[in-house]
Parts: sequence; C-alpha cells; structure tokens
Amino acid sequence: MKKILVLALLSFSFLSLRAGEIVTDSLYSKVLGSAVKYNVYLPEGYSAGQHYPVVYLLHGLSDDYTAWEERGRMKIVTDELMKSGEARKMVIVMPNAGGPDTHNMWNGYFNMPGWNYEDFFFEEFVPSVEGKYSCGGSKGQRAVMGLSMGGGGSLVYCQRHPEMFSSCYAMSPWLDNDGDELKSAHKDKLYLVAKAVREHSALDFLDRADAGTVEKLRSVAWFVDCGDDDFLFHLSVAFHQKMKAAGVHSELRVRDGVHNWEYWHLALRWSLPFASRNFK
Repeated sequence: MKKILVLALLSFSFLSLRAGEIVTDSLYSKVLGSAVKYNVYLPEGYSAGQHYPVVYLLHGLSDDYTAWEERGRMKIVTDELMKSGEARKMVIVMPNAGGPDTHNMWNGYFNMPGWNYEDFFFEEFVPSVEGKYSCGGSKGQRAVMGLSMGGGGSLVYCQRHPEMFSSCYAMSPWLDNDGDELKSAHKDKLYLVAKAVREHSALDFLDRADAGTVEKLRSVAWFVDCGDDDFLFHLSVAFHQKMKAAGVHSELRVRDGVHNWEYWHLALRWSLPFASRNFK
C-alpha cells in the first residue's frame, strides 16, 4: 500500500513539473486610455532565452480575459496536448475585450466610437506582448482563435490582416448581426458592439473581396467549428459556402452541440493542434 502511495505521489509530482503556468499581466493603452489586463499561458520549461510561436485566444461577449482559464479550463487541455506532443510548445495570450455588464461595459474587438480596440490590438498589444514574452514576431509564428464574439473577431482579424496570422480557428463565431440589439432605441454599449459586428461582417467582406484580397486569404489556414444546434450555426455555414465559392480552402466541422463551454472546451483540443500544424 505504501509503495502504491509513493508511486502515486511521484507520478503527481512528475505531471506537475510538466505543467505550464498562467500569469496575469497588464498593458497601459494610449489608444484606449486605460490599462488592459491579459492572461498568458507559458509552457513547461519556458525560457525568455528561447523563442515560441504564439496563439491569441479571444473570449466571447460578456466574458473577460479570465474566461478561458476559469470556465474553459484551457490550462488542463493545453498541458495535456503539449505533454502528448499533439501541440507544440507555444505561448497563449488571452486579452481582455469585455465584461459581464454588456449594456454599460465595453465589449468587442473592432473599432467603434470611444473604443478603438482593433487599433490597440495591432498597434500596441501585439508588439508589446511578443517583445516581452519572446514569442510570435512573424506570420508563420502567430495564430488567432476564439469563441463567439472572439470567434468572429478572429476571422475578421485574419480577413483584414492576413499578413499577420498563419491560421485562424473560429468556434461558434459571431460573424454578422441583424438581431434585436440593433433595433433598440437605447444606444448603449451593447448596441455599439452589435453595430460594429454588422459593420465588420465577415460575410460582407467576402462578397466585396477582389482577386488580390482573395489571394491573400489563401495564405491563411481557416477552420470553423460550430455545433449543429448553435443559434449562430447558419452564419458558419454561410461563411464556409462563400469561402468555397471564392476558391479559398476552409475547414468546417459540425459537431453535436450548442453555444456553451462544453462545446468550446472540446474545440480547444482540436484548435491547438491545428495551429501547431500551421506554424512555419
């Protein structure tokens, strides 16, 4: 019995040594006029003297930078994938772009009156994080993914900045909007993010794309993952059809599921190996 206990403790210690670490950091943004918090996953054995590929992992509407760790259990999944060799050692960055009080707190990854988040992300956030944590630095060493609002943000970021990312994995993405939020007489912050999603429609982008734009889109590896009973499912199907019509390869995976964390927790097990395979 004692031998079994000792072996169990040794096994637990070994697994602990193989685990990555999540640290919380912040950056003061001149663009946004405020400090922005973010979480960073650092792989086991992380050293500032080495260079790592980077994944930007975006949260959804009403969540914040802690959601992927606390609700998505991303550390457990990531540790397992790296231990098994299914995912490369990488730095994973989870920026803050929202909060639970959607009517009164800023949410969203796009520029809108009073919240130029896209400018912040590309002009301030990416250079600062990659310089501090020895990661990314080029298209081939950078990927973006996210869920719902973050899934839509991921896709649109890659559409508008294809030179920045090697791959995009969108989970249940919010790609367009014609919902009730836009019919509200009260123009609060939820209205503004809903309006921004409509104005940055990933579907409209493909309808307007010229030959040169389409060619740039082909330099990104695309993957959309959405549940068959998700209320945003029709947008994923429309996106896939438009990409196919434009001659841009894109993976579409439909699994049994809805718009919830159970679905996204499993999606993470697919997305990190996908990013790993497409790092250059």
